[in-house]
Amino acid sequence: QVQLVESGGGLVQPGGSLRVSCAASGLIVERYNIGWFRQSPGKEREAVSCIGHGDGGTYYADSVKGRFTVSRDNAKNTVHLHMNSLNPEDTAVYYCATGPFGSPPTAYNCYAGVADYWGQGTQVAVSS
Repeated sequence: QVQLVESGGGLVQPGGSLRVSCAASGLIVERYNIGWFRQSPGKEREAVSCIGHGDGGTYYADSVKGRFTVSRDNAKNTVHLHMNSLNPEDTAVYYCATGPFGSPPTAYNCYAGVADYWGQGTQVAVSS
């Protein structure tokens, strides 16, 4: 049974940093494409970043490119999203998911509609 559990969300001031994590069970993250998505009230769930299986590369949405970094800790079977220079527009519930996001992932295949399994989400709030 596949289970994804996000953690690490919280309240941070503008310009601050945060790391959210996605711990997986029932699958080996190194062998799967993993994506990070976010959703704020009244908006559709949008792609933030995807990481391909193995050395399959990474994709970042334009809105987070240069500020966010996705990484994988194979020993802990966990995928992290490191977020820097946060601004209020980054406020959302952040979800991780598995799916055919591509290896390497691109804007065409890293999107929420093709995801297979989802975590429950973790809230990130950026406010002074």
